Amino acid sequence: MPKFLNKVICGDCIEVLANAKPFADLIFADPPFNIGYKYDKYYDKVKKKNYIAWTKDWMAVCKKVLKPHGSFYIAIGDEYAANVKIIADELGLFMRNWIIWHYTFGQQTKKKFARAHTHIFYFVNDKKKFTFNDYAVRVPSDRQLIYNDRRANPKGKMPNDVWDEFPRVCGTFKERQGWHPCQMPESLLTRITAVSSNPGDCVLDPFSGSGTTTAVAYQSGRNYVGVEISQKYVENTEKRLAELKKQQFSNLFLNAAELNELKRLSTDTKIPLREITADKKLLKQFTNQFAVRMNNQKQYGTKQIMTALEDLAD
Repeated sequence: MPKFLNKVICGDCIEVLANAKPFADLIFADPPFNIGYKYDKYYDKVKKKNYIAWTKDWMAVCKKVLKPHGSFYIAIGDEYAANVKIIADELGLFMRNWIIWHYTFGQQTKKKFARAHTHIFYFVNDKKKFTFNDYAVRVPSDRQLIYNDRRANPKGKMPNDVWDEFPRVCGTFKERQGWHPCQMPESLLTRITAVSSNPGDCVLDPFSGSGTTTAVAYQSGRNYVGVEISQKYVENTEKRLAELKKQQFSNLFLNAAELNELKRLSTDTKIPLREITADKKLLKQFTNQFAVRMNNQKQYGTKQIMTALEDLAD
């Protein structure tokens, strides 16, 4: 796939990927859920048996292009979550986690409980050999922040499998791309990219949509391949990526990658930036956790982290 590297290809992912050899270190797929959305080139409502057959087809082709050590994440709604798991078993994928993304701003209903979650499956090709950068997603534990417990792991704790740090990207959010009906939050995709791939790896999104996976891959120092059936969405994603490539984020102490990681850590810890800078103990713990996340042997001081946090808060 060298000719597709760092590009968004217009086409059906089953056809585009059919003859490709394994190239993806990480795949993130957020397919249509078959619940009636009207996309630019696709109406998301087909017969159940046809949808399940199509799901098996696109999952099979993605499995074929996944490297032996690769990871495969799939976001899906309640209606077909069980089918995705069964198909994955049939394809020889190994499930490491069944993640629940719980969000605010759930879709309100009158005759049943409002849905406020999406399933995210985390599969790997090889159950023993895969990329999992635990340092990249660890957060301070209550033992560290509240109880001063010496038994606490100084590197922090792993997040659990219910993710409630990431709200849905609603229409009023600055992050929202107005030309697409649904969009994953960058912070959620950044967690997946950080933990299951390394800089220079290739991240594939077979349903590129609003382009969030490709945007996150670029900002995280990964290569990307996006596949999208709508030419309009491809063109808008290319514009989104072009704008990102023009931006230069840095301050006196931290580069763009460090600033992005600092922002991600504040989201993951669920602590407002100004609250961190106002508490010396919390700032020190946050600085230590940031150093764990960066994993680069560089020394970070509380003053430089406080300055960067204040810049981000403005």
